[in-house]
Amino acid sequence: MPTRNASARWEGGIKGGKGRFEGETGSIAGPYTVGSRFESDKGSNPEELLAAAHAACYSMALSVALDRAGTPPAYVETKAACTVEKAGEGWKISTMKLSTRASVPKVNEADFRKMAEGAKESCPVSGALKGNVRIELDAQLVK
Repeated sequence: MPTRNASARWEGGIKGGKGRFEGETGSIAGPYTVGSRFESDKGSNPEELLAAAHAACYSMALSVALDRAGTPPAYVETKAACTVEKAGEGWKISTMKLSTRASVPKVNEADFRKMAEGAKESCPVSGALKGNVRIELDAQLVK
């Protein structure tokens, strides 16, 4: 399996400093600062990137589960909210909230819920966070 790469560079001290990250493909890249991470300044931050990775991974994991059950989805759309909180002298990513809406023509509610929970467990990003970050799921079937 492939190894994916990204890089980041930080310049200056923490208060006046700035950073930039980039994925190996060039399809993700952007600036970040203390203000864009812990306040509401423009720019990206590591938590936004982690939320995007989790939303993408979970959507794919649920699609795989539905397809394997013979009920392929028309779509699976997931939003992820990654919360970072003050923890002692530092910061900690405490919670990832996944909100999923899926259109699946040939599945009943009970089977959908079971597959949605299973996808939360089988998603590789969930696995990387498990035991360290609380993962919450709101999965709804849209007909």
